[in-house]
Amino acid sequence: MFTKSAAYYDKLYAWKDYESEVRAVRALIERHKRAPGSRLLDVACGTGMHLALLAEQYDCAGLDLDENLLAIARERCPGLAFHHADMRRFDLSETFDVVTCLFSSIAYLVEEGDLLRALRSFYEHLAPGGVAIVEGFVRPEEWKQGFIHTLHVDEPDIKVTRMNVSERQDKIVRMEFHYLVGTKEGVAYETETHVSRLYSDAEFLAAFADAGFEAERVDGLMPARSLFVGVKPLA
Repeated sequence: MFTKSAAYYDKLYAWKDYESEVRAVRALIERHKRAPGSRLLDVACGTGMHLALLAEQYDCAGLDLDENLLAIARERCPGLAFHHADMRRFDLSETFDVVTCLFSSIAYLVEEGDLLRALRSFYEHLAPGGVAIVEGFVRPEEWKQGFIHTLHVDEPDIKVTRMNVSERQDKIVRMEFHYLVGTKEGVAYETETHVSRLYSDAEFLAAFADAGFEAERVDGLMPARSLFVGVKPLA
């Protein structure tokens, strides 16, 4: 997905407060986890920014579908295991006490039934009493049609501008990202297409329940985006 932008992904998202988000995730884990262990799997781990901080307290591993992002994560967190896999259907033949899926990565599951398939995979990889923490995308009612979105990087050796106007059709959002990347070698123009789905809170909670979780919505990490905690029953 990030075939054109992986190299400057972290620069574009430097505005994210990863430390604050990880503190919030840790608090949720401590509040909801009933499993005794501390093994954590970060699904759609991207470049490993959350993992690098989570690994200070948990025995972590990462999983992502994008090899470009995984290469960066492996370099950032050389002591961790990383898996190249699809969150809808993966089998690591091991269980964890925590599964996280953050920064709205779950929204890339656009086909009917994809969300349930992913949550079932999370459930199967959790020990009894384990917890899944999933951050949704923008809530459908919060979506702003025609909103012009930009991100900028302004460093001495690189300038990047990403701009898009997202198109929504029912529950599906198509984002055509346009990049201008300036380096000492010149200015390059690239495009990248990302397709996401807007899930309602009710759809998330129904999918969690169908997968076997006891779930609830909690305070989000970012405005207009819901956060869900699902616990695998001990029995």
